[in-house]
Amino acid sequence: MDVFQAIEQRHCYRGEFRPDPVPRKDLTAIVEAGIKAPSGCNAQTTSFVVVDDPAIIAAIAGHVDRQVVREAKAIIVCVVEHRQVYKELSFGAEDCAAAIENMLLAITALGYASVWIDGALRVDDIAAKLGQLLKVPGNLQIRVILPIGRPAQAVTSREKLPFAKRAWFNAYGAAS
Repeated sequence: MDVFQAIEQRHCYRGEFRPDPVPRKDLTAIVEAGIKAPSGCNAQTTSFVVVDDPAIIAAIAGHVDRQVVREAKAIIVCVVEHRQVYKELSFGAEDCAAAIENMLLAITALGYASVWIDGALRVDDIAAKLGQLLKVPGNLQIRVILPIGRPAQAVTSREKLPFAKRAWFNAYGAAS
């Protein structure tokens, strides 16, 4: 599958997963795609915890109670280091987002499905609780989790607004 096919087919999957495990070679390839993402000043402030132990997945689901998390065959946890890398700026959130998108495209290309879970981690101290569970140092922040598996049902990506409603040449809102 080429990159444009993966972009076209990528979607947020919140359904059931088939029982097939996700082999570590595939998990490694997915995370390598995240590692190769750009980062501000090449500071590489994003790291990953790859969870494939069913007991740890169940413990994560105890904090993030979503069907897609409970049924995940693996979960990639995106860990961010918020440190100044350019003047007084940190690019941790941006670095993480770039890595996540690369991984979502790799997940799609390999025939798996996932959903970007972020907001649920930022309430009720969930990210910190997951950090303790996964032994993430206190100066780092869990920002996103990606539950992964083979989708049990086909889902298509939601329609996006067309180019003409979201992009213009040379000036915002300019006629082509």
